[in-house]
Order: sequence, then structure tokens, then C-alpha cells
Amino acid sequence: MEELEILEGWFTLHDFRILDWSAWNKLTNEKKADIKEEIFLLFKKYETLEKNKEGSFAFYNIVGHKSDFLFLNLRPTLNELTSIEHDFNQTQFAQYTKSTYSYVSVVELSNYVVNREHSPEIQAMIEARLKPILPKTKHVCFYPMNKRRQGADNNWYILTVEERRRMMKSHGLLGRKFAGKVTQMIGGSIGLDDWEWGVTLFAEDPLTFKHIVTEMRFDEVSAKYADFGSFYIGNLATLDPIFITRHHSKAL
Repeated sequence: MEELEILEGWFTLHDFRILDWSAWNKLTNEKKADIKEEIFLLFKKYETLEKNKEGSFAFYNIVGHKSDFLFLNLRPTLNELTSIEHDFNQTQFAQYTKSTYSYVSVVELSNYVVNREHSPEIQAMIEARLKPILPKTKHVCFYPMNKRRQGADNNWYILTVEERRRMMKSHGLLGRKFAGKVTQMIGGSIGLDDWEWGVTLFAEDPLTFKHIVTEMRFDEVSAKYADFGSFYIGNLATLDPIFITRHHSKAL
């Protein structure tokens, strides 16, 4: 039986934070400006790394009660993600935040859909998918998921590679209908976090997330074998929209 090959790229950290708006609003404008300048310099460091293709970074406002912000970082090693956490936690801004959720994974492709025996051009495309520069589209959607392991009829892991490949091919064909509208990043997290995969979608229109996830739910691989965690939806942010245009408060 043919073996399944997994290709792995950059490590990813989804860091969800909530801000203590009550404490923040008590700060003077001068103190806020000082804190913003410190964060701005940290973000510029991330941007430089991204330009050098040594990682990638994006920052989002999260809609709803689950979180206020998402700091999304990709780096070649897990040690670098640890350093990112440490550097952020040393900032003044971090002292006004609380972590609500985080997710660690590694960008992943499998030979359900890829194979190493490709032209150099295709290999370059695969490399770009394993070490992606995050698209700066207006919106992001993140959710974790598992493949079911229940009994003989709903256990993904006792299916043959051929059966899994057939279903994943059908799944992939559905996704191609949204080519140009949504970008997908799959993070493999078996042994790294509580779920097996973390899925991150990027799009200009947030309704694209609803449409693609709805359509995928009716596909066999999702209908029979997929379990989903919480969904997080957000908007691409810069420093000013965070602190100037967002006025509502969320209790810690």
C-alpha cells in the first residue's frame, strides 16, 4: 500500500489576546503613544523579517466576545516562535492584555494533493505554500479541526490511503471553485496542540468563509469524518484602528 507523505514548512503561532479596555482608557495620551511606539518598532522588526523571507506576520481585530486581537506569526523554527512570545510579553502593551487562546502548528501539505516528482516550477510553488508570506487581505477566519476516530464506520485512521485520497481529491475539487477568492493555510498540529489541524482562511469578502465552509460540510470527508472547534473571524488591523476606532469594552 502506498505511504502517505507529509511535507512540512514554517511553524505557526496564532496568539489571541483580549485587552483590558478599562485599564487602557485610564492611560494618558502620552503613555498610550509611548506604548504604541514600542509595539510599532516590534512590528517593523517582523516586517523586516518578512521582507527577507525569514518568516511572516499579520495582525487582526477579532470580531465577537472570544478575543480582541490575533497576532499571527510564522517562523522557520519553534525556538523562534518562543522568542516572539517572550519579546511580545516584555512590551508594555502586553501588560494590558490577557491571552484567550493560542494555537501552535506547522504549515503542512500531504501527498493526497502533492507529490515530490514535479517540475522545478511546481516544486517552487510547493515551497511557497510551505513557507507562505501571509496575504494581507481584509479578513481572516481560523478554526481547529480533527478527523474522527469513532468505531469502524467513522474512523478516518483505519481507511486505506486510496480511500482517503479519493475523498480528499473530491474535497480539493470543491475548494478550487473558490480559487482567487480565498487563500487557505493548513497547520498540522498532531502532537503540537489539542487539535489535529488548524485551518486559516484569508479573503477580501467575509461571506466567502461562510460559503466555502458550508459547501465543504456537504462533502463526504467533512460530513462523515470531520469535527470542528471554535471559529474566529477578524479584520486586518494596523496600530491606529486598534486604539482609535475601537471603543467597545470586553471584560477580562
